[in-house]
Amino acid sequence: MKILHLLYESKGDAFGIGGVGIRAYEIYKRIKERHDVTLLCKKYPCANDGDIEGLRHIFVGTESNSLMKTLLSYAYHASRFVKGHSHEYDIIVEEFSPAIPMFIHAFTKKPTVLQVQGHTGKLYFRKYNPFYASSLSLIELLRPRFYDNFIFANPETMKKLSLKKAKHIAIISNGISSELLNMPPDESDYILYLGRIDIYGKGLDILLDAYGKFLKSFPQVRLVIAGDGSDRERFEAMLMKLPEEIRKHIELPGWVSDEKKSSVFSKALFVIFPSRHDVQPIAVLEAMGSGKAVLVSDIPEFRFVKDIGAGTDFKTGDAGSLGRAMKDLLRHRERKEMGQRGRHWVKDFTWDKIALKYEEFLCRVLEKWEHP
Repeated sequence: MKILHLLYESKGDAFGIGGVGIRAYEIYKRIKERHDVTLLCKKYPCANDGDIEGLRHIFVGTESNSLMKTLLSYAYHASRFVKGHSHEYDIIVEEFSPAIPMFIHAFTKKPTVLQVQGHTGKLYFRKYNPFYASSLSLIELLRPRFYDNFIFANPETMKKLSLKKAKHIAIISNGISSELLNMPPDESDYILYLGRIDIYGKGLDILLDAYGKFLKSFPQVRLVIAGDGSDRERFEAMLMKLPEEIRKHIELPGWVSDEKKSSVFSKALFVIFPSRHDVQPIAVLEAMGSGKAVLVSDIPEFRFVKDIGAGTDFKTGDAGSLGRAMKDLLRHRERKEMGQRGRHWVKDFTWDKIALKYEEFLCRVLEKWEHP
């Protein structure tokens, strides 16, 4: 099977790589020996077409310091590429992002799969100006209606879209490295956040506020905020405005490599995800795979954490609720048992198993297209 995957973020990109890109690399490196995979990515400085980690990369678009211009350029050039080259592939997978207005179905007769990893909805209006937020919200609502085949990372996102036309739908979770399941959990003196530095979306402003309150009761417990993202400089400026007695207990180690990630997880007291909106962050599953209890906001996408007893939650956007939950979880006698329940549950979500589900779905879509 010859697969073309429109992947707007890739390794080496100046704007960074998040869960969308990591998911693609983890899946394709496991099936690349059986299939011919091409990743069509947005251009960045010094990006050259060719193999990266054994996967063929083609870069299109115009380089810019503006992320918006880069994405719009990618949308235009990627659409042109599909129009001129789709006949060279058996199936096309398009990553869904309202910021990248592509309607690939209009440029090819090949079977296409829209992979939808999140839904933002009205929260756009709290993050962007009304004009831009309206555009994103409208595209997010309308664009999926033109597609027949879908992959969702979680069922909550699927529920938010009207898919009357859909022929084939699969819910294929994110995954974890199987090595995490065998790592003995340990505890040090810190609470961990690991993920993208996105102040509003990931709720990092709420986390800082809550930690200031938490620290009064537990002055010996540090807060480690690991990761990178476009908000990093602004977040560092927020930290500098905090009182010294709070700031000195907060660490920003930056991006954590796969080699160091297991150690960072294993020594945390628990792992926290205070998102205002999210999908199913890989880091949540990795924390569970590491045997750690997790504390999450009570958005629907995180409901499974409390349902399976792998952690607890707090009222989204409420720093007081988060601070109390942090204290309660630190005192909780069953914190380690929560971690073990999460580890047991997530053992079915290794990247090896996820890649097989993904491969089987693409093969099924292609078979139905060839033999309706």
